[in-house]
Amino acid sequence: MNELTTEVFVALFKEAYRKCFGFPLENPMSETESKHFANKIFEETGLVIGAKSIKNYSLFILDIADSKPENPSIPTLDTLARYVLSAPYTDEVKRKENEGHYPYWFEYKSKLNVAPLMSSGGIRKQKINNRTILFIILAFAAGFFLWTIFREKSAGYFADDFQSTNQDSLIQKGWLVKSVDDNWWAKRNALPSHLTLYTLRGDNWADSVNAPSIKNLLLHKIPTECFTTEIHFDNFVPLKNWQQAGLLLLEDSNIESRSVRLSLAYNDFFGGYNKPGEVLIQCITSNSNDLSKPEEIAHFPIYDKDTAKENLMMSNFRKSALKIEKNGNHFRFLYAVGPMENAAFKEVASKDLLIRPKYIGLFAFKGFVNDTTINPVYLKFFSISELPCN
Repeated sequence: MNELTTEVFVALFKEAYRKCFGFPLENPMSETESKHFANKIFEETGLVIGAKSIKNYSLFILDIADSKPENPSIPTLDTLARYVLSAPYTDEVKRKENEGHYPYWFEYKSKLNVAPLMSSGGIRKQKINNRTILFIILAFAAGFFLWTIFREKSAGYFADDFQSTNQDSLIQKGWLVKSVDDNWWAKRNALPSHLTLYTLRGDNWADSVNAPSIKNLLLHKIPTECFTTEIHFDNFVPLKNWQQAGLLLLEDSNIESRSVRLSLAYNDFFGGYNKPGEVLIQCITSNSNDLSKPEEIAHFPIYDKDTAKENLMMSNFRKSALKIEKNGNHFRFLYAVGPMENAAFKEVASKDLLIRPKYIGLFAFKGFVNDTTINPVYLKFFSISELPCN
């Protein structure tokens, strides 16, 4: 490819990546992400780009060490352009018969190919006086000053108070929704200034019958290696098995990757023993090699359904929150519940774990059961911020 074509290809691939995942390309793609990207392209265009090629393109575009030069074919470029431009569904045979001139690639290329300004005597030269130069210098200096002030905070901090839950707003903030259930996702704005999820059937704890599945799982990239993150709920009280909601750390955007899950949950299963149901804080970690055998790090009851008066419990759950801190390999898991916002966080567990999460998820589900009701979970606030790594 010549220099201009390479620049257009880079812009095209990045735009296609953002359309697929909802956030910009910043890290080399994993095999799982590459396969997902390839499947999305095939589903929308009817055309194929290999997952291995997609992964290599990401390495080339990000200029990763030892990456090889890439020279995608015109059909491949046309397929990417068709995906970005939402072209009609086709297949290779139909494209060869009707669109063998690859119009979508050249349409996209023409939009980015900005010709130089020409005059009758050649390239038009712009006159820049001293005042303009001084203005540019001062503007640059002011911009650099503001950038140095806010860079550290903005690069390592993200928060969302869910004032807007429309699709464009969520995508702009970097959210990605996985396994969308259109019926329930359409009800996400049930309570103003909240994002409403629902305890649908699903779990990331697999069993002999069900593969991991969480409907309307909301993912966001983790910006730093060491961080603290928290989620706040309003009036969420799980009262049926296995209603729960919380935070999910993932090494990949695929739910089957290695994970750590912290949730506010309900349990009334005790292996035949007669015990009252309990509202608890649960923390589990799953190895991607065997998702049916997670390790339970914490199982911390905070209310006993038989002994706690229901009105008291409802009052104390008006405000609840979960929090995870990661410093190197060391994790802390905390919770807070109370009738007001200022309830203090309490540590449930801390543990060293060999996991490097790249995504954080917000979820609600009821496990793989059919008789438990579907309840709303009102998310009030989410944040993730950088911690200094020791």
